[in-house]
Amino acid sequence: MSHTRRDMIIVDDLRVRFGSHDAVRGVSFRVPEGSSFGIVGESGSGKSTVMRALAGLNDLWDGYLEIAGMPLGRGKPPDFFRRVQMVFQDPYGSLHPRQTVDRALSEPLLVQGIGDIDRRIRQVLADVALPAAARFRYPHQLSGGQRQRVAIARALISEPSVLLLDEPTSALDVSVQAEILNLLADLREERKLTYLMVSHNLAVVAHLCPWVGVMSNGEMVEILSAEDLRAGRTRNPQTTRLRELSAELG
Repeated sequence: MSHTRRDMIIVDDLRVRFGSHDAVRGVSFRVPEGSSFGIVGESGSGKSTVMRALAGLNDLWDGYLEIAGMPLGRGKPPDFFRRVQMVFQDPYGSLHPRQTVDRALSEPLLVQGIGDIDRRIRQVLADVALPAAARFRYPHQLSGGQRQRVAIARALISEPSVLLLDEPTSALDVSVQAEILNLLADLREERKLTYLMVSHNLAVVAHLCPWVGVMSNGEMVEILSAEDLRAGRTRNPQTTRLRELSAELG
C-alpha cells in the first residue's frame, strides 16, 4: 500500500489477551488519510476485538496504536471523541428509545462544548438524506435504514476525521444495505474521512474498502486489495474459503 498521504490509523503488533486466551496476536496494518480499510473474518476471529481496542473500549492490549494522529495509551486523549467516532451494528440498540433525534444529535455537541447546535443538526440531517421532520421523531417512529442514518449523523456531527464502522449494515435489509454503503462512500469523499470497517460480509467490505485484511483465529492472515479479492487472487486458504462462502461477491 504505497502512498504519500499520512497514516490516520496505525496498528503495530497488536496483542489482546483475555485470561489465558490470545484473542488477537501480532496484528499490524495502516490506513492512509481519506481511505477505507476493511477487516473481515468469521465470528471469533478477533476482528471486533481489534476495533474495540482502537475505539478505546478495551484497554487489555499490548503493541502500538495510533489514530487520527493520537498515540493511544491506557486512557483516551482529551480530543479523542471529537476526532474519532463509531457507528455500531444495531441502530435501534445504539439510540435511546426515549430520546428524540434532536436530543441524540444535540448531546455530543453539548458534551464537547460545540456551539451553533441548530445549524449543525439541520446540516447533518441533510447530509445523511433525512427529512427535516425526522428531527423530532423517536427511534421507533423511524425505519431501520433511517435509524442507521441517524446513528451516522450522530457520529458525524462533531466533525471527526475517523469513523470506526462496526458491521454498520448487517442489521438492515439487503436493499437498504446498498443505500447506506453508498451514503458512507459519498460522505467519505465529501468530508475526507478515514474509515475502518469490520464485517463478516466480504461483499459489503469490498464495496466500500479498497484494501481488506482477513482475520482468522486472532491473526491477520492476509491483506489484499478488493480488486484481487473479487478476482479470486487470494493466497491464504481462509480468504479463499470466506470468498467461496460469499455468493454475492462476484
